[in-house]
Amino acid sequence: MTNDSSLFSVENLRVAYPQRRGQSGWAVDGVSLTLEPGEKLGLVGESGCGKSTLGRAAMRLLPDSTLIEGRVGFAGESVFDMNASRLRRFRGEAVALIFQDPMTRLDPLMTVGEHCIETLQAHRPNLDRKQAKKRAIDILEAVKIPASRWSQFPHEFSGGMRQRVAIALALLLDPKLIVADEPTTSLDVTVAAQILQELTRLCAERGTAILLISHDLAMVAEYCDRIAVMYGGKVVETGPVQNVFEQPQHEYTRSLLKAALHIQADSETGKEKEAIGEKEEATSKKQKGIGGKENYQLQFQSNSPLLTVTNLQQHYSLESNLLDQLFARNRQVIKAVDGVSLELERGEILGLVGESGCGKSTLSRTILQLITATGGKVEFQGIDITALGRDAVRKHRREMQMIFQDPHACLNPMMTVGQSIADPLFIHKLANASEAKKQVIQMLERVGLTPGEDFFRRYPGELSGGQQQRVSIARALITRPQLIICDEPVSMLDASVQTQVLELMLELKQEFNLTYLFITHDLWVARFFCDRIAVMNAGKIVEIGKTRDIFTNPQHPYTQQLLQAAPLLARTQ
Repeated sequence: MTNDSSLFSVENLRVAYPQRRGQSGWAVDGVSLTLEPGEKLGLVGESGCGKSTLGRAAMRLLPDSTLIEGRVGFAGESVFDMNASRLRRFRGEAVALIFQDPMTRLDPLMTVGEHCIETLQAHRPNLDRKQAKKRAIDILEAVKIPASRWSQFPHEFSGGMRQRVAIALALLLDPKLIVADEPTTSLDVTVAAQILQELTRLCAERGTAILLISHDLAMVAEYCDRIAVMYGGKVVETGPVQNVFEQPQHEYTRSLLKAALHIQADSETGKEKEAIGEKEEATSKKQKGIGGKENYQLQFQSNSPLLTVTNLQQHYSLESNLLDQLFARNRQVIKAVDGVSLELERGEILGLVGESGCGKSTLSRTILQLITATGGKVEFQGIDITALGRDAVRKHRREMQMIFQDPHACLNPMMTVGQSIADPLFIHKLANASEAKKQVIQMLERVGLTPGEDFFRRYPGELSGGQQQRVSIARALITRPQLIICDEPVSMLDASVQTQVLELMLELKQEFNLTYLFITHDLWVARFFCDRIAVMNAGKIVEIGKTRDIFTNPQHPYTQQLLQAAPLLARTQ
């Protein structure tokens, strides 16, 4: 029987997806847990362990073809027995879901205000539009979205601001439980801290329980009362946060903590990076010690920056259409990138950190000429690519590739893994079909997806998040680029998979002579991975220097604020 005294209970839940039956078995396998009113439970585990599936199964959001066994109860009522009308009220009014990617919740053709009005009027038909707008503005302001942005569309917001909108929509109907599935993955530390403080405060005031699904152990330690650790579809350990972190009983829990602490270790970088640094230094000495034309050229190349950005600007107007832009007297201009200058040396890893909306991703897209700069210039290998035409830029782009934050969003679900990786080879006319297949299988195995022939035939939906990101890395490397811009490439991965992917990227950097521009909001990942760090705030670089110097002696108040806001797992030990 369902535990009537608990707000939310899961009993012996088992979930299998159609394509996985007979292959990997149950995505969720015999899970039982409870959540009391007002309690904050953190659900952690590696990518693909079943965390998100559990959250969606509990709200009956999985496809009809999914095989589900067991029981889910809410306030003594069976969720699986609810009819369509009751289920509609249950979602939103009783339980609200905050997704990892806010754009899965937001309609790009609706303003933020329209989203709020629609949600309220669907569930509160007695509210007139004026009352609904007042209620919505109050909630938006509670999550730090000013009323002045009421009429803007989701694409006019940064990732962090979009997630604030999603949280506001979840809170609009005063639910008793919020299922937050990686709600701060795309946010920098200061904004993540603000949002989680706001979310937990607002939920405490309302007596709302939170099921926080996350791979971030430090965040769970800071904001949750209890923790449940998932591995291979099962809950392997559960208990009060402090007890589990101080005395982990299960081997997997211990390995998760070890991986997280490895990234947050006091040393500037991991052993792997030190070894690679020694190899690079030896190679450099060898080149300098031997005369001859070829070595002179290598030395000359290494002394000239691979990438030089000079006074780069990217400005946007807030006016919604061309007429508004032509006739607005006081045009509102957002300076997303405001006079940025930096150099990236060959073989270097430069970290770019800063809060959501500060211009990091816009800067990367402007460097790649995916969007045209308002002003300034970008020189790649000594050539000003901002002065080139589209076709000429495309030729350079094969040597400048990008790894995105969400691999699922940039991999076509209708294309096999092999087709996705081979695509750049065909775009740049670098191989025929048989050559491409051979190269793709070799690259799959090089990024740890073995056997390559098996992964070549799979679709992205059949892979875990960590495997999808390895596919994205393989796709970026297939054209043998010199520069890779990494936009939050491990932010959606749990600690153990993060470490594996970062160490793989360090190995690949050495093997393929890569240079990385590494965008991240995770300061501990930046410290582990980067040689130098540039700190960005409000479109400007406010501080740049060696990683060790930035962490031990930050000069700018904003850098100091970032470091103070970063959740540190060691503090909970």
